[in-house]
Amino acid sequence: MVAAFGAHNLALWETIWLVLTIVIGLVWLRRHFDLNRGRREPVLSEADARAGPAVWPSVSVLVAARNEEGNIRRCVSGLLAQNYPNLQIIVANDRSEDRTGVILDELSAQDARLSVVHVRELPQGWFGKNHAMHTALAEATGELLCFSDADCTYDSPLLLKAAVAFALRHDIEFLSVLPRLEASGLWEKIVQPVAGAIMVFWFPPQRVNDPTSRCAYANGAFMLLTRKAYEAIGGHAYTKATLNEDMHMARRAKELGLRLRVIRGGALYCVRMYVGFRQIWRGWSRIFYGCFGTLPRLLCSAVMLSVFSLSPYAALVAGLTLPNPPLAAAAGFAVLAQQSVLWRFYRVSGSAPGWALTYPVGAALCLGMTLSAMTHLTGRATDWRGTRYVGGARLAP
Repeated sequence: MVAAFGAHNLALWETIWLVLTIVIGLVWLRRHFDLNRGRREPVLSEADARAGPAVWPSVSVLVAARNEEGNIRRCVSGLLAQNYPNLQIIVANDRSEDRTGVILDELSAQDARLSVVHVRELPQGWFGKNHAMHTALAEATGELLCFSDADCTYDSPLLLKAAVAFALRHDIEFLSVLPRLEASGLWEKIVQPVAGAIMVFWFPPQRVNDPTSRCAYANGAFMLLTRKAYEAIGGHAYTKATLNEDMHMARRAKELGLRLRVIRGGALYCVRMYVGFRQIWRGWSRIFYGCFGTLPRLLCSAVMLSVFSLSPYAALVAGLTLPNPPLAAAAGFAVLAQQSVLWRFYRVSGSAPGWALTYPVGAALCLGMTLSAMTHLTGRATDWRGTRYVGGARLAP
């Protein structure tokens, strides 16, 4: 009787697993509709620059750079090449210990549009990038403020014109232009698309761009704000003790009723976020912690990755080894449904579709990064670009 009861329970759990796997496959198929909706969202292009105003407003572009000697010349050269009138570029050299400051001074001597602010110290209670941007803003004279990152590559000289023209045409007060993610190494190609997909899941552009939705998102690689909007948010002083200041500024903008919008930048610019496994792990753990910020959201992300991303593969292995042909068939359906969506998503996001086959590896790593992000909720220190932080407090190196 005990054996029969055990067999009954096993059969029940196998049935539940079978039904859940079928549901997971149907959910993945449903995401084709989300992709179709996403394709209807506009993509910024050089054509937008040709529909600009008669008189272009002045723009101050601000960049924070710490130990960026490998990127800063390419970044600043791309900004100086922008075909935009009345342009001011301010780079804050944030306590760099390499040749970043020397390179910036050389470039500044060659072009009067570039100003360099050398930040020597980081006050307690500030995160480095936020303090650097706050310091650089004292030099800004533009009617519009554009914040960008030192690891960006500006492929088109019309990026700034296109963004300003689009913002003016649609009366946008806070515009974030999403970059194309450059992935050169093996781990970048495996992890970057999965991490990007997680962000899209939580912050779909359709909801972010809906003024009636509380969903807010911005990418610090390119944020264009009116000066009035920036001041209403409270500037970088508002986010001084936070990671992912872009997300906090976006949420505050939505709370204030400001017109926030995100748009893909297409081929206009790209960013290589991290190089090598160590940088990828630490960087995305920091982003997940900064963006989600609470235990419920991080737990939900971990569950979603475990159930919807990884469990179909576990079910396939179990169905083939038990053996359980119905479970194996359901798992095969779920995996094929998942891959059909991922091949489309990878293509749209600029990755070779074939890398979708590595998705379970990337999902497992992102799950680990999400769990790592949870440890920061306990007050664990965050090491970032040579500085240690707990919350907003700077610790001694």
